Amino acid sequence: MTSHSPHDLLLQITHSLYGYVESLKETGVEGLPRLAMQRGDGEITRRGDMGTQEHGDVEESQAQVPSSLAESPSRPLSVSPSHADPQSQPPVRTVVARAQDLFLAPSVQSVQTLEGLRAEIGDCRRCRLCQGRTHIVFGVGNPQAEIVFVGEGPGRDEDLQGEPFVGRAGQLLTEIITKGMKMRRADVYIANVVKCRPPENRNPEPDEIAACEPFLVKQIDLIQPRVIVALGTFAAQTLLKIKTPISRLRGIWHTYQGIKLMPTLHPAYLLRNPNDKRLVWQDIQAVLRELGQL
Repeated sequence: MTSHSPHDLLLQITHSLYGYVESLKETGVEGLPRLAMQRGDGEITRRGDMGTQEHGDVEESQAQVPSSLAESPSRPLSVSPSHADPQSQPPVRTVVARAQDLFLAPSVQSVQTLEGLRAEIGDCRRCRLCQGRTHIVFGVGNPQAEIVFVGEGPGRDEDLQGEPFVGRAGQLLTEIITKGMKMRRADVYIANVVKCRPPENRNPEPDEIAACEPFLVKQIDLIQPRVIVALGTFAAQTLLKIKTPISRLRGIWHTYQGIKLMPTLHPAYLLRNPNDKRLVWQDIQAVLRELGQL
C-alpha cells in the first residue's frame, strides 16, 4: 500500500474538485452547489444532466474477441442529455458526502485491506443512489491483481447479484479476459466508479461520482496494479480528470497515480457496435505487451 503525504492528498482533492466543477459547468451550473446536512424530511434538490446509458441491459451480441475481428471504422459515442424532474425521486435522508471529506476521513485512509474498506462503506447512504439499489456492488477479483478493470456503475443484473459485470456486458468482458487475454476472471480485479445502480441505468451524476470516487481511489491504492483498464467514458474521465471523449482517449497510454492506464470502449457499447471490437482488441494487446504476455 502506498502512503499518501498531505501534498498528495491535496492534489487528489484538487483534481476531484476540478473534474466536479467542469462537469457542473456542462449543466449550466457555475461554482460549487451547497449540499447541506438534511434534517427530518429535508431534501437535496439539485439534479445534474443525465446522458445515455452505457452499462446495464443492452442488446446482446454473440461476436468473439480475438484479433480476427472484421475491420470497420470506429463509431463515435453519442450522449443525449436530458433533465430529470427534481420531484420525481424521494428525499435522501442523509448527508451527501463530498469527495474532499472522504479523502481526508481518517477511517478511510487507515484502511489496510479491501475487506476493511468494504466494511467502512457499510450500508452506504452517502448519495441518492442508495434509494433504489438492491446491493452495493463493491468489486470482485484478486486483491493483488496486476490488472484492474474499472467500469461506470452497476446495471440491473449487477444490482441483483451484488457483483460487477455479470450481465450481457459482463459476459463480453469475461470473454475478453478469458479468450482474448488467456487469463481467468479471478486473476484480475473488477470495480466501478459508483457502487450502486443509477435508476433506469442513467449516467451517474457529478455529485454521485464525487461521493463514491474516494472508495475507488482507495481500492486502487490497496491493490497497486501494474495496469488499469478504464472501460468507457465515465471511468476514463473520472480517473484522468479530463473531458476528452473516449473515442480520442482509447488506445493511448495514460498515467493514474503512477500506474499505467489504458482507456478503451465499454463492453455495453460493443454489444451495440460489434464492429468496434477490433479497437478494444488492439487496446488489450497493448496491455498484454505492457505486462510482457504478448
